[in-house]
Formats: sequence, structure tokens, C-alpha cells
Amino acid sequence: MVEHDALSATRDAYDAAAPTYAQLFRDELRDRPLDRAILGAFAEVVGASGDGQVADLGCGPGHVTAHLAELGLSVFGIDASPTMIELARDAHPELRFDVGSMTALNVADGELAGILSRWSVIHTPPPELPAIVAEFGRVLARGGHLLIGFSATDEASHPTQEFDHAVAPAYRWAPDHLAALLRASGLAEVARMVREPQPTDRRQFQEVQLLARKA
Repeated sequence: MVEHDALSATRDAYDAAAPTYAQLFRDELRDRPLDRAILGAFAEVVGASGDGQVADLGCGPGHVTAHLAELGLSVFGIDASPTMIELARDAHPELRFDVGSMTALNVADGELAGILSRWSVIHTPPPELPAIVAEFGRVLARGGHLLIGFSATDEASHPTQEFDHAVAPAYRWAPDHLAALLRASGLAEVARMVREPQPTDRRQFQEVQLLARKA
């Protein structure tokens, strides 16, 4: 299957890159005030609905999972890379981290109050993304929120564009196209943050984060 091959290749690539990746991104939020702001807003709207569980999908070495925990959320991390999960557990032993796949989450229907998918869908082949978004919709409770981050295409006529990624093949998405995929799975966009590329950024791509709510 295409999905299985892509997932296996991405997992193996991140296993190999995990120590370097963890070192590079350990303090990334320190210099990204807009990211901290949208994560804070996500934590606030999720927390307002109660004490439900939040999943950080594609959590990598767990630094953003830990940030959400500091913001008061009951959060756990999932990543396809066993090496990433080992690093996350070592760095944040007080938190839960599991090896898993976004294509088939070991989570009951409607169990989660929130999902963070921070650049974790960029390695998904475009034909497979609707199934992953549907899985997000399945595990979110009514009223639950999703915050999804991704790199945006530079032309509205191209819903997806492949780009050269240091670890594994990756794709950019047209924000309106991705928002439509969310709507098809019952997730209505409530906010959108667009960050323009800065001179110091490694990639000169627009970054988009969509906040959506399950009706």
C-alpha cells in the first residue's frame, strides 16, 4: 500500500534523524512568539470545555507536548518513530508518550477534547490525507478542537505541492483546500493564523495554523 510504504519510510527516516532533530528543535518555541500565542489560545479553548485528554500527534521529541502540559492541559504524545518516543520519554518522564500512527489511532470514538497536529501531516501523500483527517474527526469529542499546522502552497490553483524536506518527502497545502477537508469530517474552521516567511527561515514558505472545532 502507498500509505504503508510512505509511513514506513518516514518512520525510518525520523528514527535516523531523531537525535539531531531533538537538538535542533528543543528550544524552538522560545523564538516563536506567534506559535506560543496560538498554542495558548488552543489550550484556553480546550481547557474551557473541561479536563478532557489532548493528543499531540506527531509529537517528535515531546517539547511541544511538554509546553501544552505547562499550559494546564492533560496531554499525551503519539509518534510513529520509536526513537522519537524514546527521546520524549527520557526528556519528559512525567508525561505519556506512545508509538502509533495517525492512520489508525488507538483511541476510542469521541475520547479527545483536543488534537494538536503540528506539521505532522506534511509527509502524508495527498491521497491519504482525507482518511487521516477523518480519523481526527472520529476521536474528537463534540465541541473538541483541532489545531493543525502546515506549510502553505504559493498558488491557489495548486491544492498541494511537494517540496524538498531534509528528512522525508513532504507536501505543502493550500489552506482553503485543507480547511475543506476538515469540514468534510465535521470540523469547522474557527480561526486561522498565517505566518509569512522571515529572512532567517530555512524555507521561504508561508506557515499556516488552522483551529477547528467539531460541531
